[in-house]
Amino acid sequence: MQHSRSKFGPGILVTAAFIGPGTVTTASIAGAQFGFALLWALAFSVLATIVLQEMAARLALVTRQGLAQALRSSYSGSWLGTAAVILVVAAVGVGNAAYQTGNITGAALGLQSISGIGLGWWALLVGLVAGVLLASGTYALIEKLLIALVLLMSVVFLLTLAMVRPSLGAMLDGLLVPSLPPGSLLTVMALIGTTVVPYNLFLHASAVQEKWPPEVNTRQALHESRIDTGLSIGLGGLITLAIMSTSAAAFFGGDIAFSASSMSQQLEPLLGAWARYFFAAGLFAAGLSSAVTAPLAAAYAVCGVLGWSRDLRGRHFRIVWLSVLLCGTVFSAIGIKPLAAILFAQAANGFLLPFCAVFLVMIMNRRDVLGEYANKPLANSLGVLVVLVTVALGLLKLQQVVGAL
Repeated sequence: MQHSRSKFGPGILVTAAFIGPGTVTTASIAGAQFGFALLWALAFSVLATIVLQEMAARLALVTRQGLAQALRSSYSGSWLGTAAVILVVAAVGVGNAAYQTGNITGAALGLQSISGIGLGWWALLVGLVAGVLLASGTYALIEKLLIALVLLMSVVFLLTLAMVRPSLGAMLDGLLVPSLPPGSLLTVMALIGTTVVPYNLFLHASAVQEKWPPEVNTRQALHESRIDTGLSIGLGGLITLAIMSTSAAAFFGGDIAFSASSMSQQLEPLLGAWARYFFAAGLFAAGLSSAVTAPLAAAYAVCGVLGWSRDLRGRHFRIVWLSVLLCGTVFSAIGIKPLAAILFAQAANGFLLPFCAVFLVMIMNRRDVLGEYANKPLANSLGVLVVLVTVALGLLKLQQVVGAL
């Protein structure tokens, strides 16, 4: 080989994307309200993410097409093709522009909490840093920064977990024995929904082609990609587990109400004055890593489905990520939460995730497309299980959104 490849690669983009401020908040709430009881839902989410992402990466490495291109070419000339294009642009393009506000606000909140400087200024700085990285047009540079940020998150949250010392028995019980405490269903759905993210399928399918170009042997690329996917997403699951368990140890069964502002304060009896710095560093890393990956995913998905070039330096590619980044930065800096756009995006994603999961399982069984790399019975069984859960998740999410209108 002409160049050595690190073990961490495109999978770390998926981890950086799904561990954003939303995941930090959702996992903290799950731990604070239900203790360790919902750890099994997190374990399922991580398994489901690995299954779907492995399929998306295998499809891309064998066919040299991104997921968006595969959708487009499979259904070209039919109403399903048009529906797929509209759905991807709505859910990933518009959706990521709405979610980007939360990513940038999360990173800015982390910095504001230890500096006293206004949130708006930090939001502009975070947007600028994300913009400079994306404008570099260098995949390797973006990957290196995201590896650093994910490792920073890992250190922060795992060190916090080690200092909190939750009960190992209670953690294992929560992981291995599924239970639904009263009022926990929506939190379970939120945990799954914040981990199994549709836009990550598009991001991963495009990124593996950057990492393993056509001249790399397909078998070798698939082997390295599987190791990368398992390691990266497993690490993401470990970070989320640390957040949930720390929150459970600090809040569950206590007499102080959990709130967003108390997330770091309540760790002070355990971590002393360092608590807010630990939490601020983790929140900043989560926000900035997602602020880079959300525009990148939107650009890969929208350009792929519309038949535009997916070159990081391409004009259309840059227009898409810049639009997503600008929307998020402006809304965050002026303190507006685009609630209507977020509700719309959640509804679109509620449709997109089952649609993508069903499409993936179907196309992964086509021997005319994948030959010997088509799905085996085990992959199909896991894929069908994930599809059933994502359909249920999608229906519930739509019901929530309709109820909120």
